[in-house]
Amino acid sequence: MSTPKHPLPLRRLGRTELDVTCLSMGGAGIGRGEITDDEAIEAVRCAITLGINYLDTSPLYGESERRVGLALADGWREKIYLATKTGTHPKWRGDYSAAGTRRSVENSLRLLRTDYLDVCLVHDPSSMDPVVAKGGALDELQRMREEGLVKFIGLGVREHEFHKIAIETGIVDVILTHLDYTLLSQTANEWLLSFAHENDIGVINGSPLGMALLTGLEPDIENKSPEAEKARQLWQWATDNNLSLLNLAIQFSLRQPLIATTLTGSKNAIEVEQNFAAATTPVSDDVWQQLQVLL
Repeated sequence: MSTPKHPLPLRRLGRTELDVTCLSMGGAGIGRGEITDDEAIEAVRCAITLGINYLDTSPLYGESERRVGLALADGWREKIYLATKTGTHPKWRGDYSAAGTRRSVENSLRLLRTDYLDVCLVHDPSSMDPVVAKGGALDELQRMREEGLVKFIGLGVREHEFHKIAIETGIVDVILTHLDYTLLSQTANEWLLSFAHENDIGVINGSPLGMALLTGLEPDIENKSPEAEKARQLWQWATDNNLSLLNLAIQFSLRQPLIATTLTGSKNAIEVEQNFAAATTPVSDDVWQQLQVLL
C-alpha cells in the first residue's frame, strides 16, 4: 500500500494507548439506503488506503457490519482498529443484560469476520441502570475482555451524564459523543471533554456534520429547526467567502485537542475522499477568527 500524500495526524486514544488517525470512518453510511456491497467495500478500502486507521460500526446500521466484514477480508482487517456496539441490534434492541451483550457481540464478530474487537461500545441506553448493574453489559464486556474477544470498552450515547456515570465506574476506556461538538452545538465542551481528559478516557466525536446539515450543500429550506436555520446561515457565510463548509465543519472538530478522532459516515469512496480532503486542508487563523464572531 502506498504512503498517503497527506497522512492524517495520529492521536492517543486515552488510556487504550492506541494511536488513531484524527479522522476515522463511521459505518452508518454504508449500511443503509441504495448502497451496494461493492460500493461499501470500495469505501472502506479507500479509507484504509488513504491512511484512516479507525472504523466504527454498529448492528443498528443495517447491512454495515456484514459489509465491513467483506471489506476487511484478504488481509485488510490487520490494517485498522475496528469498533462496534452492543445494545441496539434491531432484534434485541435495549437488551443490556450479560446474555444479551454476549449474543450481540458474538453475532457482530461473525458478521465482521474477525475473532476480536479493538473497541466495543455500549450503545444508546435509555438508562445506565442495566448497563452498570451486576450481571449487566459492562460486567459481561469485562469478561469478554479477559477472554480476548474485546480489547477496550466504551460507551456511545448522547447524554453527557451517562458518560459521566460510565467513566466513574473505572471500566470504560473510551466514550463516543455525537452531535455535541459541531459548528452547531458545542455542549460537549462545557465539561464532558475535560472530565474525560482528566480520567484519561479517549474521546470519539460523532456526527461532526450535524446529521448532514454541514456537508457543504445548501440545507433544505423545508427544515425549520433551529439547527437547520443556523446551518443555512453558516452555509451562506461560507459561500459568500468562497469557503467550504465541509472543510470548516471537519476542521472545527479536528482543532479540539481533547478529541482523539472524529467520525464521518461516508456512503461511498467519493465521500471518503471528500472528507479526507477536508481533514487535510488547513483553515487560516483569520477565517477562524471571523467564524468565532459569527458563532
